[in-house]
Amino acid sequence: MINFQLDKLKHTDSNNFFLMAGPCAIEGEDIAMRIAEKIVTITDRLEIPYIFKGSYRKANRSKGSSFSGIGDEKALRILEKVGKTFGVPTVTDIHAHEEAAMAAAYVDVLQIPAFLCRQTDLLVAAAATGKVVNVKKGQFLSAGSMKFAVEKIVEAGNDKVILTDRGNTFGYQDLIVDYRGLPEMQDFGVPVVMDCTHSLQQPNQSTGVTGGKPELIGTIAKAAIAVGADGLFIETHPDPANAKSDGANMLHLDLLEELLVKLIKIRKAVL
Repeated sequence: MINFQLDKLKHTDSNNFFLMAGPCAIEGEDIAMRIAEKIVTITDRLEIPYIFKGSYRKANRSKGSSFSGIGDEKALRILEKVGKTFGVPTVTDIHAHEEAAMAAAYVDVLQIPAFLCRQTDLLVAAAATGKVVNVKKGQFLSAGSMKFAVEKIVEAGNDKVILTDRGNTFGYQDLIVDYRGLPEMQDFGVPVVMDCTHSLQQPNQSTGVTGGKPELIGTIAKAAIAVGADGLFIETHPDPANAKSDGANMLHLDLLEELLVKLIKIRKAVL
């Protein structure tokens, strides 16, 4: 479970896993608020600690014409409004060291994208904000090598670290999850999260648009809880087919509650 204080995080005494969930990208205020409201209602009912997720900008896109955001400050203010309106912490990713302080003024958790998890200046800048830092494990790295990311942040004076697994590169256009990595990263003394949606991506498609296998989100999530993951990361949307980013591997919002109910039962069975 989370081993540090995070303001606005509710239900921390429920002994449930915690959840980071929301749309891939902030597309607008109305849809962000609708998604947040529904997830907050579900997680409150199930007593699941919840952090709202939304990227204020998508910097890592194959095609230059892909959706990248609605404007940094506009999107960050929406994230801030979600947090204040629903009383939940928020998380967003940053892509360069100069973005850390800017994003930290609006959100509670700074996320380091998988492709950037070895960027020392980025990790140190995120640590310097004093915010919780969630580092996605690179698809190209072993679980054991993530201890160096933790060390960089801790040595910069911040011990509020989360590690998130999102699969390993398997050939050119697929990923595979090695569940041995979850307990291995937990040995570093930090909470470990399974990213149940990005681990199902099919990257590097010839169309320039990432594919995915959303029908297996439940499979990834159930296995992660069974091996003791502290938290889950799930991107979800009420209309994935028309989402502006990563719709191919997002969970339909209407399917979230049923999945979470099953996952709670698994967690109770294995504890």
